[in-house]
Amino acid sequence: MSMSESEWQARCDLAACYRLFVKFGWTDLIFTHLSVRVPGEPQHYLINPYGLLFDEITASNLLKVDFEGNVIAGDYPFNQAGHAIHTAILEGRPDVNVALHSHSRAGIAVSCMEEGLLPLSQQANEIMGLICYHEYDYAPDNEEECRRLARDMGDKWLMIMNNHGLLATGRTVAEAFYHLYILEVACKVQVDVMAAGAKRRIPSEASLKSIGRFSVMPEAGPAPYVTTSWDAVLRMLEREGVEWKV
Repeated sequence: MSMSESEWQARCDLAACYRLFVKFGWTDLIFTHLSVRVPGEPQHYLINPYGLLFDEITASNLLKVDFEGNVIAGDYPFNQAGHAIHTAILEGRPDVNVALHSHSRAGIAVSCMEEGLLPLSQQANEIMGLICYHEYDYAPDNEEECRRLARDMGDKWLMIMNNHGLLATGRTVAEAFYHLYILEVACKVQVDVMAAGAKRRIPSEASLKSIGRFSVMPEAGPAPYVTTSWDAVLRMLEREGVEWKV
């Protein structure tokens, strides 16, 4: 399979992200999906082959698909819901190159709460300004749902899909992964606090305003701590002998 160096790097980064989903417990059997726009091919994206577990994903077996649903490269079908969701986001937001969708237990739990994500933790407040919400509907073969998904995303970078799960986006795989990691932690903390039944403590307005500056996306690209965190988790995969660059 002939491809550019930039596409191969995108494949390696996305395959690593699939393996990190396994590591952090964000998988849901063969369901959910992660995508990256193919560098230099804005109408094409990479996504997992439907039917493979996330620990079977490698750089070379990712599918290349166009926005019309044609498989450009790959030997498997794709998840129809995944195609609908990722096409809606990537087509509607030219500044987004990566979309990650999870069905984690804590993420779904918070998506079922009327109040949504609460400003309880440092993690929640770091990303509060990046979050939007989307009312539940079934995506496959529902063009209006896809339009509504893109409309609800607007200029945000994280979505809590009510009664469904989480969606994180970014300009790079590293940035999208960091966004999702922080949101997942915030959801876990919220579920724990609510389960404890203790009186909730909300930070002061001054504290919320101070940490809110992290919700401003740097124009020059991902923040240095995002890239440094990504390099660290890749080293973790390498130490554990995970083979994703094949």
